[in-house]
Amino acid sequence: MEQEKPIAAERLQAFFHPRSIAVVGASDEARWSTYLVQNLTASNFSGPLYLINPRRPSVHGQATLPTLSALPEAADLAFVMVPTPQVLPVVAEGAARGVRHFVVLTAGFRETGPQGEERERELLAFAQAHDLLILGPNGNGFINASAGITPYGLPINFPLRSGPVAVVLQSGALASAVLAFAQAHAIGLSLLVSLGNEGMISLCDVLEYLLADSATRAVAFFLESIRQPKTLRQLAARAQAQHCALVALKAGRSEAGSRAAAAHTGALVGDAAVNAAALRQLGIIGVSSLEDLLTTAALAAYHGPLPGRRLGAVTPSGGACDLIADRAQDEGLLLPELSDRTRARLQAVLPPFATPHNPLDVTGYVVVDSTLQQRALAIVREDPQLDFVLNVVSIDGLRRPNPEGQQALYNQYERLADLVHTSPRPILLVSNTCVDLPAALLPIVERTGLHIIAGLEHGLRALGRLLWWSEQLSQSQQPDVEEPQPGPALALDRAALAASGMGSWSEVQTRALLEQAGIPLVPAQLARSVSEALAAARHYGFPVALKIQSPAILHKSDIGGVALNLSSEEEVTRAFNRLLTAARQHVPASAIEGILVSPMRQEGHELLVSILADQVWGLTLTIGLGGLWAEVLHDIALRPLPLKRREIRGMLEELRGFPLLRGLRNQPGANLERLSAVISQIALLAQTLAPHLEVLEINPLLVNGDQVEVLDALLIWRN
Repeated sequence: MEQEKPIAAERLQAFFHPRSIAVVGASDEARWSTYLVQNLTASNFSGPLYLINPRRPSVHGQATLPTLSALPEAADLAFVMVPTPQVLPVVAEGAARGVRHFVVLTAGFRETGPQGEERERELLAFAQAHDLLILGPNGNGFINASAGITPYGLPINFPLRSGPVAVVLQSGALASAVLAFAQAHAIGLSLLVSLGNEGMISLCDVLEYLLADSATRAVAFFLESIRQPKTLRQLAARAQAQHCALVALKAGRSEAGSRAAAAHTGALVGDAAVNAAALRQLGIIGVSSLEDLLTTAALAAYHGPLPGRRLGAVTPSGGACDLIADRAQDEGLLLPELSDRTRARLQAVLPPFATPHNPLDVTGYVVVDSTLQQRALAIVREDPQLDFVLNVVSIDGLRRPNPEGQQALYNQYERLADLVHTSPRPILLVSNTCVDLPAALLPIVERTGLHIIAGLEHGLRALGRLLWWSEQLSQSQQPDVEEPQPGPALALDRAALAASGMGSWSEVQTRALLEQAGIPLVPAQLARSVSEALAAARHYGFPVALKIQSPAILHKSDIGGVALNLSSEEEVTRAFNRLLTAARQHVPASAIEGILVSPMRQEGHELLVSILADQVWGLTLTIGLGGLWAEVLHDIALRPLPLKRREIRGMLEELRGFPLLRGLRNQPGANLERLSAVISQIALLAQTLAPHLEVLEINPLLVNGDQVEVLDALLIWRN
């Protein structure tokens, strides 16, 4: 359910910058309490810290207060970790004392079942009635690394590194895992928020706040569910305009729900696929692991969009060159040959047994000459045939040196930082493996402002995603070509249509609707007798196709209700009787409308075009090549509606079978503009039928050059 009134960024600014904190349920025996107080102490929280415990005069070496009512002032934030039944009374007491902001660590609410859900509903209703803000329940709090404020209920390893990456999680314990990875790889955070049950402060609320935060240049979020899709769409557009990267790890994979089980699309499209397609449509970078989540967000935050896919790589290892070449191909990166001038300059600095190729192996001679790789990098960065350069740094096995060695290491990285910061094209640093940065390097990257990507595997994958995002930014800045608006044919009485045929419609019923919307169809006549079928066949000319028609029979071929390539009157007669007999074995005669007769179409490419109502994103378009391509190879493209025609063309180009549509081996291709226009008409019709529509499936849509025709169709209304 979309939140009626979003929380203002100014209100969250105050929430995440408390000047005084009350800890309700503070106890020497509770680990959460111990961790929380240790975190606030270690971060040198400057404001008053009130510990609330009615049974102990002191905890954690500090005097306590018995209740929130005893506070000498209204605390800016109350951190609540009391038994579940006591949470609402504590919040009510705090509200009476003037406390407006609460973090509720306590579990036992919506996540536990109906009783907990009712308890959470009561808590949130009270909070809304009294203009309170609650983070949680069932969350660990937040870490405002930019301001050094850490009301967080799990251990933090200090010192904290602040920086341009924000992290928002619909999870508790995973927040600590993400924090540990960020600290181990010197990824600076602006804000980390554990939303818990997301009862009041939502992902979109925090995202709106972060888009107004100049310290944040990328936001990484872990999603268990998407509760505000419309708001997320709006915020994603703002993030694109600000060049703030959004990176999402969406958990949970499930089969398609029963809502679409009656359509072929239901077997192809699951909730996870729709979510992934929707996030991609919004320009949100999708990842599949926590490591990739942080690596990709950090890459975007520290480097921003990249200018192109032409990669130059410099490494002291031939094996790393091979790995880079393989992964670059997987991610669609280009490895152009170095220019003649670059190769000539490299030959002057490389040892005689090195070859100036891209990727460039400067060889193990770096052990003899520690300046070799940087001198080669200084040359490669000037090559005009490259868009950016990847420089592999060897940190594996690096141990803490003595003071002289530490200074030498700093000098080495200071020279590297100068190369990076003065380069005419971006230079990205990456380690060979996803190993934690050695302790000796942590202060150096802090002082030099360098960012080292965590390992070739994660790094190259993150590069591919960053380049995709960079290209999305470029496309979003292109002016849209004005597209034709739906004509009078789409001015339909949706409610009357839905009421006239609740449940499903047969093909012949659906055809009338498609024709009204101006969508091209293969000619067809409904026959209720053999003589009518023969007359239709003579009219069209042989061969013809016959299909049983009944709203109770959705998959005609499954019951033997389709006959193709009928080349004579005798074949039509036998097929007509056979189809009727087959249908009567499954549905009453009164449910049979007749048999549809149409001319056979022998040439062209068949496509599946389907729109189904997703419970989160609404109407969602699926396009795939017909037959094996969609059902066996799962070659489909998905997007929530509405869509521009160029986006539909992009969906066609995503298909692995797209070369067939473009024309392969001297075979004529489809008119892609015409095909995109017809699919756009189908999508507009579906939008006109919303919210009554459950499924509109065209299977197949036949394209043969300029000719595009619907050969079969299915429509299911929402109950």
